[in-house]
Amino acid sequence: MSSVLNADLARITERIRARSANSRRAYLDMIASMRLQGKLERSQLSCTNLAHAFAAMPNAIKIELQQQSAPNIAIVSAYNDMLSAHQPLQAYPDIIKQAALSVGATAQFAGGTPAMCDGVTQGQAGMELSLFSRDVIAMSTAVALSHQMFDAALYLGVCDKIVPGLLIGALSFGHLPALFVPAGPMETGISNDEKAKVRQLYATGQVGREALLASEAASYHSAGTCTFYGTANSNQMLMEIMGLHLPASAFVHPNTELRTALVKQAAIQAASLAKSEHIIGVGEMIDERSIVNAIVGLMATGGSTNHTLHLVAIARAAGIRIDWSDFDDISNMVPLLARVYPNGKADVNQFHAAGGIAFIIRELLDSGLLHEDVRTVMGTGLRAYAQEPFLQEGQLVWRDVTAHSLDDGIVRPVNLPFANNGGLKLLQGNLGRAVIKVSAVAPENRIVEAPAVVFTEQAQVIEAFKRGELNRDCVVVLRFQGPRANGMPELHQLTPQLSVLQNQGYKVALVTDGRMSGASGKVPAAIHLTPEALLGGTIAKIQDGDIVRLNAETGELSVLVADALLQQRPVATVDLNPHLHTVGRRLFAGMRQLSSSAETGAMSFGGDFN
Repeated sequence: MSSVLNADLARITERIRARSANSRRAYLDMIASMRLQGKLERSQLSCTNLAHAFAAMPNAIKIELQQQSAPNIAIVSAYNDMLSAHQPLQAYPDIIKQAALSVGATAQFAGGTPAMCDGVTQGQAGMELSLFSRDVIAMSTAVALSHQMFDAALYLGVCDKIVPGLLIGALSFGHLPALFVPAGPMETGISNDEKAKVRQLYATGQVGREALLASEAASYHSAGTCTFYGTANSNQMLMEIMGLHLPASAFVHPNTELRTALVKQAAIQAASLAKSEHIIGVGEMIDERSIVNAIVGLMATGGSTNHTLHLVAIARAAGIRIDWSDFDDISNMVPLLARVYPNGKADVNQFHAAGGIAFIIRELLDSGLLHEDVRTVMGTGLRAYAQEPFLQEGQLVWRDVTAHSLDDGIVRPVNLPFANNGGLKLLQGNLGRAVIKVSAVAPENRIVEAPAVVFTEQAQVIEAFKRGELNRDCVVVLRFQGPRANGMPELHQLTPQLSVLQNQGYKVALVTDGRMSGASGKVPAAIHLTPEALLGGTIAKIQDGDIVRLNAETGELSVLVADALLQQRPVATVDLNPHLHTVGRRLFAGMRQLSSSAETGAMSFGGDFN
């Protein structure tokens, strides 16, 4: 069933299209210039070039590559065996190569990219490399494709910066078809509520490190993605709703027959795209409608705030310009249809079992809240993504998703949402522009007006908490955490302490030019504040005791100080040298210096095509 597109969504899409007209045209011209009409990519290589490219291949592959009769598929992977989400990717290249050969194509492992885990680096110095690892991944993806041997590409990655980086890199070779291959989540461990409770008990000294480690190990316990709905699993939703996955493949467990069948089918589908008479590259496939669909999906599922950075960067890599006003406007019109931790008690396994992404897509399509006529890797519109994969006598088939939610405490239809809006808001005022995720914040905690307590380091906040100095109504202002200052680390380490204060009845909030985790929870947090402190943003003028107003209902973020007094105040400074050198941070100095603002994606390389 097709529905008429919501008129407001159509207007927002047209606004983005008009804003992006020049840069999008320049981008499409760029990728058109890279396409060899009617020829395979390797046809442009000299004999010497080509001999280098297949020297190590088995004879059967050499024969195919020499004849230049079969498309050659690039495999770009973020595999490593330390990170649970990426460990299953080890076996995929061999599966892909065999599947490609079975349909008259070849595949080569084109290159690997780094894969950082924010769960490992959270609160550590390495977290200050995390955001710009996205840009390193994008560049390493481009390096992998630079040999001009490939007619399509499969991208293997899952977590926070990896998928956005892979997609930005893929868009730099936007004339090539692209298909993303996930690995799936680990099985359910202890409940998220139990995990959060132990973290809070540890923060208040009621349990020791041994109990905390036991709890964490019971939660993160096997191969696969973490099961809460943070940035990693929001990535997977985005790849589905943007049509870059096989339908409903995101949350199938690793090391299962169904997962293996999906990996094989991804290779077969990539070969089909490369053989098409009218090849559609990923840069043509991903357009303004796809980006709007991605924002809609983010709001409908209560996804990660990190995508107010990553989606902007992805869009700009395709010549499309979006900003936080677009997110805010779409959030105001899209109902919240999912409750997955931290916005609920369920994990992604329970979400998937209740209907999952396919159910959400079907509901949004039927309500006119998604562009159905987008291009996808299935060669169809988005309606194909309202289906789920199954094995039937060993063969992969898709069936329509369940007509009704199998648990309306986890997923709901559009006519019975958890909330009438997506729960992500733009905050504005004399402090600048920021975003806040309120889908997990109780209504009574969405307005905080309290004295500021100013810090420049996460450790300072934790020490003040331990000393009891935050046992009052307060707004924790943590500045010099922006991309130019120290790489914009996530500040999720502060969540247990702030949650304890809120549970004790205090009105508390966080205001920062840094990031929170994709698991941003029940404490109101104004994040990504722009301009950042290092660039003279007003956050650098706040003093202890100033009254800060954070109103997530009206969208106001202000310090209640007269404009004339604010103008007279000096801009605070801080010694950033401790953040500039150790743990590899020196290598990222150029990226920090070149970074764009948070609202333009915090990109360290140009995203415009004018």
